Amino acid sequence: MSHALELRAARVRYGPLEALHGVSLIAPAPGLTVLLGRNGSGRTTALRALAGTVPLSGGAVVWGGADITRLPAHERARRGLCFVPDRQAVFGSLTVAENLELAHARGDRTAALAAYPELRPLLARRAGTLSGGEQRMLAVSRALLAAGEGARAVLVDEPTQGMSPAVAARTYGLLEDLDAGVVVAEQRLPPGLRGRAGRAVVVYELRRGEVVFAGEAAEVPADRPGAAE
Repeated sequence: MSHALELRAARVRYGPLEALHGVSLIAPAPGLTVLLGRNGSGRTTALRALAGTVPLSGGAVVWGGADITRLPAHERARRGLCFVPDRQAVFGSLTVAENLELAHARGDRTAALAAYPELRPLLARRAGTLSGGEQRMLAVSRALLAAGEGARAVLVDEPTQGMSPAVAARTYGLLEDLDAGVVVAEQRLPPGLRGRAGRAVVVYELRRGEVVFAGEAAEVPADRPGAAE
């Protein structure tokens, strides 16, 4: 059975302003889907619509063939959807170790520390005192643990913000290897995804609340605003 996550003619309003104007997209599972766009393009709103943290004013959200439009975010999470927002993605008052323990039912943080050994010397630190890149490592590592616990969809807004190029490349390798549908929102196509062997990376570029490009990463023209340099 396919566990693809879809938006079908989705519309989202913030008061009098419409942020998504009938957006349709399909994120395959397993697989990596990248939502590209500048600030204000609607990429984050599309991700939040999939997660259920913003309601649709029109259209539908479909997961594995079932309409989940009216399913609240916590129920989507219970069914195996993990969402990492761009802000407040970790519990700042808790230590790094406590954040990881919350993400894993058995309290086993081995996989997270194997993915990000940089976190090991920070285990006793409160997450709110970490740098931006360190907080993103912690947030993504919690998503990796959730996927290991059976999450079927992982949504991450700007997963590599604040990371060094080497750690960012490692992060995308980890996300691509998950046996889940992974959807990320980025301002630019991450370097290395265009020519990477293996599963195709699906790309949707949004502009002013509409999809202006849909295809594989290898098909994104190098001169598009969202293309990686």
